[in-house]
Amino acid sequence: MNKPLRRIAIFCGLLVMALLVRTNWLQFVQADELKTDPDNRRVSIARYAQPRGNIIVDGKSVTGSAATDGTDFKYKRTYKDGKMWAPVTGYASQAFGANQLEKLYDPILTGDDDRLFFNRTIDMVTGKPQKGGNVVTTLSAKAQKAAYDGLGDKKGAVAAIDPSTGAILALANKPSYDASAFAGNGDKDSKAWTALQKKNNPDDPMLNRALRQTYPPGSTFKVVTAAAGLESGDYDIDSKTDSPDPYRLPNTSKDLGNEGNIPQCEDASIRVALQWSCNTVFAKMSDELGNDEMIKTAEKFGFEKDVEGGTLDPDLDTPVRPAKSIYPKDTRPQNAQAGIGQASNRATPLQMAMVASAVANDGKLMKPYMVDKLVAPNLNTVEQTKPEELSQPVSAENAQKLQSAMETVVEKGTGTAGKIPNVTVGGKTGTAQHGENNKDNPYAWFISYAKTSDGSPVAVAVVVESSDTLRDDIAGGKLAAPIAKDVMEAVLDEKR
Repeated sequence: MNKPLRRIAIFCGLLVMALLVRTNWLQFVQADELKTDPDNRRVSIARYAQPRGNIIVDGKSVTGSAATDGTDFKYKRTYKDGKMWAPVTGYASQAFGANQLEKLYDPILTGDDDRLFFNRTIDMVTGKPQKGGNVVTTLSAKAQKAAYDGLGDKKGAVAAIDPSTGAILALANKPSYDASAFAGNGDKDSKAWTALQKKNNPDDPMLNRALRQTYPPGSTFKVVTAAAGLESGDYDIDSKTDSPDPYRLPNTSKDLGNEGNIPQCEDASIRVALQWSCNTVFAKMSDELGNDEMIKTAEKFGFEKDVEGGTLDPDLDTPVRPAKSIYPKDTRPQNAQAGIGQASNRATPLQMAMVASAVANDGKLMKPYMVDKLVAPNLNTVEQTKPEELSQPVSAENAQKLQSAMETVVEKGTGTAGKIPNVTVGGKTGTAQHGENNKDNPYAWFISYAKTSDGSPVAVAVVVESSDTLRDDIAGGKLAAPIAKDVMEAVLDEKR
C-alpha cells in the first residue's frame, strides 16, 4: 500500500473507532442521564403512554388518569378534590414536570421501577399495556377534610400525626391549588400554571405551608421550654418560680409583660404559666437554662441549629422533605424571647405537631411519615414503612407532667375552645407577633392531642397566618383551636 492510501486508511480507521467510542459512551455511560433529562420529550411521552398508578387514601384513590386526543401524550393526570389533597400528592404535569409524591414515586406510578420487573414481564408476554403501582398513604380522609374545611377562607396550615407511630394523618393548606388545571400541555394549562406562580399570586397557593413554611411558633413553643426546665431538674410542674411581672430582659432596659396583664403570672408554676401563657415565666426560664441548653432540647424535638447546607431538613423526609425548623444561636435577650417562641425562633406546622406528639407519647418522638406502603399492580407489597423512633426529648415522667399541664390549658385556661366532650385533650395556644415592629397581624397557633383509654391517636398543630378577623381578636384559642378540635374529633370518630 502506498503512503497516501495508508494515511487515508488510518484516518478512516480512527473515524470508525471514534464513532464506536461515541456510540458506546452514549449507550452505556450517558444512557441514564439522557433517559432522565427533562428536555428528552420521549421520556415524558413514555411516562404518559398509559394510565399512572394512583395515590391511595383510606383504600380509595385521590388521583386518576384521563385519555387525551390530538397530542403525543395518551393520558394525563387527574385529581379528586385536588385543592384539598395538593399538599400531599403534589402535581404531575405533561408540561411542568412533577413534585412531592408524584415525583418521588414516579417510577412506581409509571411501572418503570426495577421492583416491578416481574409485572412488566407478564404484561409483555400477555400483550397487555404496562401498568403502574400505587402509593398507599397514611392519611385520613376525614381528618384531611376537617382540616381543609376548618381553615375556610383563612390562610394557614394544619398538620396531624399519630403519636404512637409518626404516621401523618392530615396535611392541609389554604390557599391551595388543583393540579388538574395544568396537568396537560396546552395553552389553557400554561395559563393556569402562570396564574399560580408567586409573582402573579402573592398568596402563593403552591407553597406547602404545612411542610415548607416556617413561622415564629409563639407561645406554643413554651411547651418545649417547659420540657427543658423539667429535664434540668431545677423546676417542677407545680412549684412556684421566682418570676417577676414584668420581667426585665437580660442585658437590656426593656421590660417584658404578659398579654392581658394576668396577675396569676407572677411567680407562677409551670402549670399555671402554661394555663395562662405567661411570657415572663418562660422568658426567664429560657435565660436561666441558657442558649446551649435550649438548643439542645429543641434539637431533640426536631429543630435544627442553623440552615448551613440548605433550608430543607434531610433527617425528616416524610418522604417529602420539610423545611428546617430553627432554634437560633443567639444573645441572652434574644434567647429569652426565643424561649417564648419569638425572636428568630422558626417552626413549621409539622414541627409543632411533633412537639405535641412527643408529649402525648410519653416523651418518645416518632419520625413522621405519610407513605404506608408501595404496592405493585397485582397488589403485592413492594415496600412497607416501619415506624421509627426519632428521639426521646423528655422523660416519660416529665412528659406525663406536661400532659397534665396541657390538659389544664384546655380544661380551664386559654385553650377551652379545644375541648371535646368525654375526651381528654391537652393543648397550648399561641399568638406570634411578626413584621417590623410587630406591625403585621399576628399568627394564631394551637397545638394539641386527644387521649383515649387506648392512648393518644392524634396530635395536631394549626397555624392561621391571616384571616378577616380584627387584630385585637386574633388569638390561637379563638382561631386555631376550633380547627384542631374538628381534626381530633374526625380521627376519634374513625377509631370508635
